[in-house]
Amino acid sequence: MPITPDDKNWKWVLEKPCPECGFDAGKVSFRDIPSLIELTAAAWPERLAQPDVRDRPDDATWSPLEYAAHVRDVFRIFRERLHLMLERDAPAFANWDQDATAIAERYNEQDPAVVAVELVAAADALARDYSAVHDVDLGRTGLRSDGSAFTVESLARYFIHDPVHHLHDVGGTDKVKRRRDSGAC
Repeated sequence: MPITPDDKNWKWVLEKPCPECGFDAGKVSFRDIPSLIELTAAAWPERLAQPDVRDRPDDATWSPLEYAAHVRDVFRIFRERLHLMLERDAPAFANWDQDATAIAERYNEQDPAVVAVELVAAADALARDYSAVHDVDLGRTGLRSDGSAFTVESLARYFIHDPVHHLHDVGGTDKVKRRRDSGAC
């Protein structure tokens, strides 16, 4: 059964903690985002090696494999958006229908080991690119297809909620939270 598309505007995560996962993107420093990307990415290979990776908990929820493929693509999409913002003045981002992509790319039929490798590689590339952003470029702007304006900094904080939230969806945030609380990031 297909998943009901998510049509919520998640921009509110910049203003208050997420009631589902507890993450407060508005309090994250831009300079902490690369390490958060690496922490979230590092949790996925273990989750993708579990036998239930293709199992949906119910008809309205993606499987861990589908979430992982989505997170991989989120890393890729936001890297493209970061580059657009750094290379052009106020670019407009193409609309990305994540639900249509999940169906077209057959997320739940992909090889979990390949998705794990691709997810970590996409995360590493984005973390490197965010680390290289100069302070003077943090205010550069871009526009989402719905007209929402972001700066490099606010888009990064908005984005980081997604991989953290999806780890929560599959039960993987405890390890990230422990590492973060211990000062590992």
